[in-house]
Amino acid sequence: MGNLDPGWKEAVHVLKYTGHPLVDVGAATIAAFVGEVDLAAIGEQDLGRVADFIAENYVVDPLKSFLNVAFPNSGYTQPAFEKAPEKRREYARRVLRGYPADTPRLAETCPFTGERAVATALSDSLPAGRAFRQHVPLLTGEGVINFHPWGNAGLPVSGKALLCIQAFPLGCAKCGGKLLAVHSDNSDLIYDFAREFLEENRRALSLAQQSGSNKMPEAKASAKTLLVETLLKVEQRRRDEAQDRRPSSVTAYHLSNSGQSNPLDARNPPLEIYHLPLELTDFLSQIVSPDYKAEWQKIEARAWQLPRPKKKAADEQADDDRPRRNLLYEDLFRLPMNAPAFVRRYLLRIPVRTRFEDDPRRTYSLRGEANLVSWKLTELFMRKVMTMDKDRVQQIRDLGDRLANYVLQQDDKRFFAGFLDHRYNSFRTALLRANIAHVRAGNPPLITLDPYVEVFEEGDDLERRDWRLARDLVLIRMVEQLHQQGWLGSHPDAIPEVGEEPEAAS
Repeated sequence: MGNLDPGWKEAVHVLKYTGHPLVDVGAATIAAFVGEVDLAAIGEQDLGRVADFIAENYVVDPLKSFLNVAFPNSGYTQPAFEKAPEKRREYARRVLRGYPADTPRLAETCPFTGERAVATALSDSLPAGRAFRQHVPLLTGEGVINFHPWGNAGLPVSGKALLCIQAFPLGCAKCGGKLLAVHSDNSDLIYDFAREFLEENRRALSLAQQSGSNKMPEAKASAKTLLVETLLKVEQRRRDEAQDRRPSSVTAYHLSNSGQSNPLDARNPPLEIYHLPLELTDFLSQIVSPDYKAEWQKIEARAWQLPRPKKKAADEQADDDRPRRNLLYEDLFRLPMNAPAFVRRYLLRIPVRTRFEDDPRRTYSLRGEANLVSWKLTELFMRKVMTMDKDRVQQIRDLGDRLANYVLQQDDKRFFAGFLDHRYNSFRTALLRANIAHVRAGNPPLITLDPYVEVFEEGDDLERRDWRLARDLVLIRMVEQLHQQGWLGSHPDAIPEVGEEPEAAS
């Protein structure tokens, strides 16, 4: 351990993405800081600019306070160094300046980059080239030998990886007392998120410095809401700039390195991971297009937390006007498993029974919000998120159109009562009655056996497990058509007011 490798020299000095979120987000943050999208274009002079900024700003408030969640007990934040600025400068030099090509290296390789680890001891009491929790978030602390080869505590790290990890917090958002870092299999998305968060952090830093504040404000939104909100912003900008919009999965890490969180505390663990699979990001990338944006924004606006009554006069001064959570955004993380409930809540406007008074879904109403029901959005959801077969989508649409025409022609207000029944037999009876009435009026059948079985049944008299989902999708098409034709406006009581339903489990 710790042997120098005098014969090894680094051939090419470039940053690269490694697949590890701490290093990759840090590398993207460095790229955004120096204005280079391509990591290969970043040289030692650029790295020096970033190192200079960190060395100057991490050791003083407000960034020093911001860093407590990422690098507690580090040389940046240690209270023992408060009156010893030379110790802080020396610490910064050791952790930030290991990237030059002529820096002495160890024979050990860095697990992040595969390069040789730096030979510098990050403090006088530590072995050469070994990093611990105060240098790399979520590592074990000094002296802990468990899970390290040969019982050698600490992690050998290259100078580039160490600089990237020091830059990492600048490319994160702080919310809920923790950092939100976003990673992806698409390096362009890593860069876009890091740039968004870096720009916001630099704005907050500038405002705090101008006002003399020793703290930077946290993001108002919850982690999941902020993640989706930022992703939509990124997708909108990429579309506006005609950039490649290759859909990619996204994984966010909501983490704290403070050591005060209990890993077994489900309410506030030190690390939470949120994942948006390819189906979801593809759906969201389409949502910001002109074809869907207006309809989506109407549903989105009705999903923000309702304001709570202020209890004290002092609350009048609080800057809490903006809701923290958007329930539509947060329920995206239950997909695609929870697709049937998502369709009912947001696309069909069926209310949710919940004990939280600020949950806007309690106030949803199919009868009162028929104008928010959109087949266009629903069809996109069916194709992208549910990956539903194209033929089945078309059959559901056609059945919805035929039933809407039947209601218009027959002026049949009673039809919806049976159609919305939770029992399959009642639902099927309502369809059969409508079919018979349509034929008696001299029309062809509304629905024939094969399409009906394809949409609603597994076999003879055996309903599909998702028959309610199919019913809801047909109803969405019907309601949209009847609303556009003005029939629902002239028959406001035609659709029964559906009561609250229990919220689906996560």
